[in-house]
Amino acid sequence: MEKPYVVSLETLTALPAAEKISAEMRFIKELDKSLGGPESVVSTFMAWKEACESDAAELSADVASLAVKWPKAFEAAQRAGLKSIGEGEAHFELHLN
Repeated sequence: MEKPYVVSLETLTALPAAEKISAEMRFIKELDKSLGGPESVVSTFMAWKEACESDAAELSADVASLAVKWPKAFEAAQRAGLKSIGEGEAHFELHLN
């Protein structure tokens, strides 16, 4: 079964493919764990995007409560993903399928 999202590690320096894939997998595992699975990752990410693009007064309580979870979960996943490679100039990007 295909996940509803993919993650890519973006770096300024080249990493061996196995190391890059391992970091991406650590990121995905932590994000899924923090937010309750792939579908929750997508709904939380979408709520966060909506919150970023809207006025706070326009947001429903449901969207707002989901959106506030994203930064903390993303940061935890980023730390987990970069654990063995160092933070340097690397970051993760999430893409919806």
